Amino acid sequence: MTVLAQANIGLIFGTDTGNTEEIGGKIAAALATYGCSVEMVNVTEATSQAIESFDFLIMGIPTWDFGGIQEDWEDFEEEIIATQLAGKTVALYGLGDQLGYGDYFVDAMGWLKDKLQATGANIVGAWSTDGYDFEESLALNEDRSKFCGLAIDEDQQFELTDQRISLWVDQVATEINAAAAA
Repeated sequence: MTVLAQANIGLIFGTDTGNTEEIGGKIAAALATYGCSVEMVNVTEATSQAIESFDFLIMGIPTWDFGGIQEDWEDFEEEIIATQLAGKTVALYGLGDQLGYGDYFVDAMGWLKDKLQATGANIVGAWSTDGYDFEESLALNEDRSKFCGLAIDEDQQFELTDQRISLWVDQVATEINAAAAA
């Protein structure tokens, strides 16, 4: 049995169109193949106490227009800052549109990473930029080779979503189990 399967996993998401919740459901289903049970929580119903109660967190955020933060996450910013996440492991996924907003692709995920790192959270699940076509993103690492989490483009590359989720969940499971074994 894996460490991940024994963990109390929370998937916190914000959504306006339902896409981020739908992707969260697919991530939860992929984790179920590892024997995991995932509690999905809309950020509008989240509290810092509830977030702190999870062993492992997955957080999903869409980017709106020109790098905008989804409103529910923006409203939750103070709560994020107050949450005690030191030592907690968090994986991120973000939705964006490479073609329409290529200068701001999944920027909100980068914003969320910065907020979480300031609380002491350990971010896992960095995802390669291979196969994407965008100009800029606040979610990139220093050498621009990886996003800070899984980048999903349901507008331009919806046919790649299921495969990306499957590969990313496998990667995150491996990272968490390896860290626990170390």
